Amino acid sequence: MATSAEIFRKPADAQHPIHDLIRERWSPRAFSDQPIEKEKLHSLFEAARWAASGGNLQPWFVYVLTGASLEEFRASIRAKLPSHPRGEGHEYDVYPKVITEPYLARRFTCGEDLYATIKVPREDKAARIAQFARNYELFDAPVGLFFAIDRQMGFGQWADLGMFMQNIMLLAREFGLHTCAQEAWAAWYKSVGEFLQLPRQLMLFCGMALGYRDESAPINRLRTARAELNEFAVFCN
Repeated sequence: MATSAEIFRKPADAQHPIHDLIRERWSPRAFSDQPIEKEKLHSLFEAARWAASGGNLQPWFVYVLTGASLEEFRASIRAKLPSHPRGEGHEYDVYPKVITEPYLARRFTCGEDLYATIKVPREDKAARIAQFARNYELFDAPVGLFFAIDRQMGFGQWADLGMFMQNIMLLAREFGLHTCAQEAWAAWYKSVGEFLQLPRQLMLFCGMALGYRDESAPINRLRTARAELNEFAVFCN
């Protein structure tokens, strides 16, 4: 598990706020019930729409659930979980069918560190399943976001959608908010699509919890590590 010093270090001459926003972005798994003002939400998305986009296609769609609509949605998924504990299947592979190293070890460590914060051992399968099911409560966040993309789009446009999402996650920090992107929602694409009345040409990509983090929750102590520069960057002189 990475330390705060490792995560928040930055060059002495780095002064632009974006440096801080990137390093402060992380994924809480527990949110407070403090609501987010509608004006703040609108300001966030007004800025996020300026994400980079190949050919200016802007292929992203986001559905925003709050208040009574969000509670109705949560209840609808909650009612289906006992009979569909693994969801309804996927329209795309969230992870490769076979994951090799170093990716396998990174994923394993992330999971073990997460459950360690709430003292759930590997052999306690029931507790682990219960914690994973918290995804489908959006970790109690007051806002649930669902991202979709037109089915005609290709890999390049999926990257554009990712950049739009990154804008939202960084802007959230600027507004004092946190986010947790959740590909777990891909397993509920049918129910999400029905509730949101997604047009047939749109494919659900993922969900995202948005809100104020619960400062007292032990699970929010987790900070995942990142690979060192020489593990992913090749400088060609």
